[in-house]
Amino acid sequence: MARGILDTSTLILLARIDDVGSLPSEPLITSITLAELSVGPLVARSDVERAARQAHLQQAEADFEPLPFDALAARSFGLVAASLRQSGRKPAARAYDAMIAAVCIAHGLPVHTCNPRDFAAIGGLDVIAVQHPDT
Repeated sequence: MARGILDTSTLILLARIDDVGSLPSEPLITSITLAELSVGPLVARSDVERAARQAHLQQAEADFEPLPFDALAARSFGLVAASLRQSGRKPAARAYDAMIAAVCIAHGLPVHTCNPRDFAAIGGLDVIAVQHPDT
């Protein structure tokens, strides 16, 4: 696989993933993932957890130039939200995932995720399941 977007959970688990064949050769992330990661240190329950979450955020910032949630992604978000509503799911409940999906669709890229159910029922999105290292 050439280019693909890693969702937040896959990025966090990246060092532990054994099935590298399910990962893109050119992994990308979105600005939504950086936003999601930036919450982690602020809500951590311990100093150890805070430090680990801060390290994930800083590593992602150092390793990637994220794709933005721009006007094209905003237009794609309408399709994502409509797909989720039609399937009975609430877009707001999975807002980060829905926005990541919109960036993927806007750029014509698949999302590589350890949690494919998070992206179920989103029309026009190519979802590549990555085996979770704990399963």
